Amino acid sequence: MSEIKVFEDKMKKSLDALEAEFATIRAGRANPHILDKIRVDYYGSPTPLQQVANVSVPEARMIQIQPWEASLVKEIEKAILTSDLGLTPTNDGKTIRLVFPELTEDRRKELVKDIRKKGENAKVAVRNIRRDANDTIKKNSKENDMSEDEVKKLEGDIQKLTDRFTSDIDKAVENKTKEIMTV
Repeated sequence: MSEIKVFEDKMKKSLDALEAEFATIRAGRANPHILDKIRVDYYGSPTPLQQVANVSVPEARMIQIQPWEASLVKEIEKAILTSDLGLTPTNDGKTIRLVFPELTEDRRKELVKDIRKKGENAKVAVRNIRRDANDTIKKNSKENDMSEDEVKKLEGDIQKLTDRFTSDIDKAVENKTKEIMTV
């Protein structure tokens, strides 16, 4: 049934969204993906940072941002300061540097709590998709005169999908937790 594929795609999007969110959580190491959400005012339009500057990681705990136009240094600095990164940029007029401080134990525990909460939200989203899928199956069974066995098989397939994605979410949470707790 092609409708199952639709629900599988929705579950996959929930997992992808969670992983994208995890990429923006900093773990004491410099990861250029934490800048993915940052938009810079470039001639009046909000533009992704990666489109107006070269972002590199010269050291394990430093990100270097080299704007293509010197006039953007102040704009980029302002965008970073107003973001929720909690980092203070330093600049030499041409280049911006972000230095990542070592995470404290308390901060690591806070991040892990946040990661687990995001994981739980993703699982809720997957379960909601399962509920929608089962509702759709029940509705279609009445319209298309499906046998009880067919309905049970489809519901079983949806449950297997749900279990698979729930397990994938648990693995993603576990991996990110391990990354955060590694000193």
